[in-house]
Amino acid sequence: MYFSVINTSAFEDSLSLLQRLISIPSFSKEEAGTADLLSQFMETQGVSISRKGNNVWASSKHWDVSKPVVLLNSHHDTVRPVAAWQRNPFEATIENGRLYGLGSNDAGGCLVALLATFLHYYEAPDLAFNLIFVASAEEEISGKNGMAAMIAELGKVDLAIVGEPTQMQMAIAEKGLMVIDGITKGVSGHAAREEGINALYRALDDIAILRKLKLEKKSDLLGPVKISVTQIEAGTQHNVVPDACHFVVDVRTNECYSNQEVHALMQAAVKSELKPRSFRLNSSGIAPDHPFVRCGLAQGRYYFGSPTLSDQALMPFTSVKIGPGDSARSHTADEYILLSEIEAGIHAYIELLSAYHQEIIFEKMVLKKQL
Repeated sequence: MYFSVINTSAFEDSLSLLQRLISIPSFSKEEAGTADLLSQFMETQGVSISRKGNNVWASSKHWDVSKPVVLLNSHHDTVRPVAAWQRNPFEATIENGRLYGLGSNDAGGCLVALLATFLHYYEAPDLAFNLIFVASAEEEISGKNGMAAMIAELGKVDLAIVGEPTQMQMAIAEKGLMVIDGITKGVSGHAAREEGINALYRALDDIAILRKLKLEKKSDLLGPVKISVTQIEAGTQHNVVPDACHFVVDVRTNECYSNQEVHALMQAAVKSELKPRSFRLNSSGIAPDHPFVRCGLAQGRYYFGSPTLSDQALMPFTSVKIGPGDSARSHTADEYILLSEIEAGIHAYIELLSAYHQEIIFEKMVLKKQL
């Protein structure tokens, strides 16, 4: 079938591009250099690109408003290298079938494989869906100038395929994140006398409640909502009863609750004021019986729930996370991706979209017969 015939140069081009991307520092909010490179590369491939800040995107050449829209997305920003690197993190070196370099695994391999897939289908006039490719910025910090700034530009999206290292298995659910500032009030007094109301003690009582708080709804894929108090601060000097205590709560939500619902349940359980920094990073995912998931299962892939956050959390539409590489290598010293993973990832993405194309055609035929 035409859709499965892969350009033999796709892997070589993708590898070369990834090596050049690695050589350009692209920390979150500092991705202009890699955005320039991606723009230039896509234009040399005959693609008309758009750019907003450091986000680069393009759409199918033969856009048809009557067709559903599939978004292909990965990010080109990186975290900063940890001190334990034994190599130059910006020197893309290949040894024993491994490509080393900062961002090679998270998520450069995914990015170039998705771009190769987009280019493969860019001029296909009879594809059952429209494609949008977005190389997003600020993913590592869920920044306001990354995918969050792109949502309004994209319009209606029916399915997003988010490239993150999952060993090409399908993360059909992803935990959300809510960071909460707990504020407990007391009354100051001299520590030597029975004066004041100790805000630290009050906070500890509430922290004990949050530590034991178990929300009723559990996810088969993501488990229960996880509530962790990770920071606490109170007092100014040893002989003064503190009149205020501040603590921070890290909350990882499942798809059974919105962040707003979890916050309301937590607030009802304690006396401290709980102020969420944001509600925007909700749990996200896709139904297990979605046609795309069925295509993956038919090809021998499995699905799972992911504890890590990605640009999925900012997407108000159906999404699945899948890509070459291994999440365990992300943010580690001497980060690498296997060359075989990149090549296999390109093939897998193209084959998945080919199968999804067939699934949509089949569903249309069934619907037409029913009418």
